[in-house]
Amino acid sequence: MKRTSRFAAAAAGVAALATVAACSSGGSSGTSSSSGGSAAALTGDCAQYQDYAGHSGKTVTMFGSILSPESDSLNSSWADFSKCTGITIQYTGSNTFESDLPVKVNGGNAPNLAIIPQPGLLAQMVATGAVKDPPAQTVKNEDNWNAAWKGYGSVDGKFYAAPMSANMKSLVWYSPKYFKDNGFTVPTTWADMMSLSDQMASKMTGAAKPWCGGIGSGTASGWPATDWLEEVVLGKYGGQVYDDWISHKVKFSDPQIQDAMKVVSDWLQNPKWVNGGVGDVKTIATTTFQNAGLPILKNECGMLQQASFYEAQWPKGTKVGPDGDVMAFKLPAVDPSIKTPVEGGGEFVTAFSDDPAVQAVQNYLSSPQWAESRIKVAPGWVSANEKVDQSLYTDPIDQLSAKYLADPNATFRFDASDAMPAAVGAGAEWTGMVDWFGSGKSAADVAKAIDAAWPS
Repeated sequence: MKRTSRFAAAAAGVAALATVAACSSGGSSGTSSSSGGSAAALTGDCAQYQDYAGHSGKTVTMFGSILSPESDSLNSSWADFSKCTGITIQYTGSNTFESDLPVKVNGGNAPNLAIIPQPGLLAQMVATGAVKDPPAQTVKNEDNWNAAWKGYGSVDGKFYAAPMSANMKSLVWYSPKYFKDNGFTVPTTWADMMSLSDQMASKMTGAAKPWCGGIGSGTASGWPATDWLEEVVLGKYGGQVYDDWISHKVKFSDPQIQDAMKVVSDWLQNPKWVNGGVGDVKTIATTTFQNAGLPILKNECGMLQQASFYEAQWPKGTKVGPDGDVMAFKLPAVDPSIKTPVEGGGEFVTAFSDDPAVQAVQNYLSSPQWAESRIKVAPGWVSANEKVDQSLYTDPIDQLSAKYLADPNATFRFDASDAMPAAVGAGAEWTGMVDWFGSGKSAADVAKAIDAAWPS
């Protein structure tokens, strides 16, 4: 998913260790754990973690781009696992994750586990030789995912990283009350959405505009604009052009992508339509993505195109739902002939250690048991695991996301920049988007620079 440096503050590590004695019989010879060795039998509520026992007192380090507030629910999701097994999971988040991870790995200071949002970055890490093969149980757990997800966690056909989460990119956030009060209707076609934008612009005054946006995200600045371009490419030209673009058979300078960039420019670089509540078009480059949608709550912005995980950014107390303070609708296809274009992203857990305690954590995080634990504490979070109890999704955005992510008739594609080589998707394209929005660099010049960065 391009969980690229997305959340507002640095994440704290987990200190969830408690004595395993509280959940074990203490005197039993025990059973074998999933990673080898023997473990005392766990009882009561802890019995469900028996397969992961036998490593009490071990600490497993984990590194990712997930920051607070989302990392708070991440920490909570494995608290019982840590209490019962005695394994401490020490998570650290960074808003410079994409640049930090290669430095750590190449410097011999790799974390035990990393949560990688980009298949391109996974391939880069595998090339270092430092990535370890996943344990047998994690491999077996892959039967719980659609085969496509296993492909995203593989490099050259070899599986390395189990899917951790999925997110729906193709959403537009808005205020139901503001729409109702002004007689606005949720659009179901691209043409309707453009007409609505004009309608809003004619009514709004002062700093208020139909659209708001922000692409600031530390060293990952620019990634939201890559999503905007991806949505248009998929929604206008369909899956084959999108796939050929990822493999560079279709270049950024080719007519289809240049046309898509014009559609984005007409949409989100239109001075009459952006940047609601903040300023002119250039302020999109300096506004953080975390703050981008906040003007919606003040009726200073009508809509924000952003993924399902943006739900975590609304201030505490914000009601999300059809009758709430904010809700989202499915971004329409640019070309109505494209069957339900859906862009999604995800995260994958990969290991730089094959220590049994690390493997126990890998096995747990790839299980439906962990996914259901995370769902219960993390509104706005969706699992790609097909064994998850769908009734657990009570949040309206989660339900909306799951509906489209699970639609077998949708034209689904993974985030393109995440699937491109890291030097492009997490490098030149991010920089190019900042130049395009922030300094007014032409689409042709931006495309030329991105194409030039493609590995030979």
